[in-house]
Amino acid sequence: MEPIARLAAEGVSRSGAASAPDHRHFLAIHPFQDGNGRLSRILTTLLLLRAGYGYVPYASLEHIIEASKEQYYLALRRTQKTIYTDNSTIMTWASFFLRCLRQQIAVLEKKIQDEEKLTELAPLSRDLLQFSREQGRLTVREAVKLSEANRNTIKLHLHETLSHLL
Repeated sequence: MEPIARLAAEGVSRSGAASAPDHRHFLAIHPFQDGNGRLSRILTTLLLLRAGYGYVPYASLEHIIEASKEQYYLALRRTQKTIYTDNSTIMTWASFFLRCLRQQIAVLEKKIQDEEKLTELAPLSRDLLQFSREQGRLTVREAVKLSEANRNTIKLHLHETLSHLL
């Protein structure tokens, strides 16, 4: 099965595949002295949004590409060597790009699963979690003061929260 068809079967649409050549062509032109990669990824995000990828703002494609920078440059170099020839190797770039889109979807699915876990928590547990996010850390004493709950109740909710989330 061709890479685009295989990835499409995994949830990446052909409109996402259509964004790959645009990214590659922009980088081949290299219009600026600096920032071409970042700008191309921003433009790619815009194209994906226009193609109906509404989830794009919630899971960073930039972060995924940054995490696999070596493969990014390798796929780009291989493709750019043959960009305007009859023997174009666009599939090298397209496969890399579509794998990144698939990873982006997986990141968002994980975020959704994590958020669903939070909805299962008791209101006090959610409040304690929110307090800890805002403060950076949370002691039992601070939790008692912020929530006005009993110290033992706080300990119980903290234990349940950690057990549930881990």
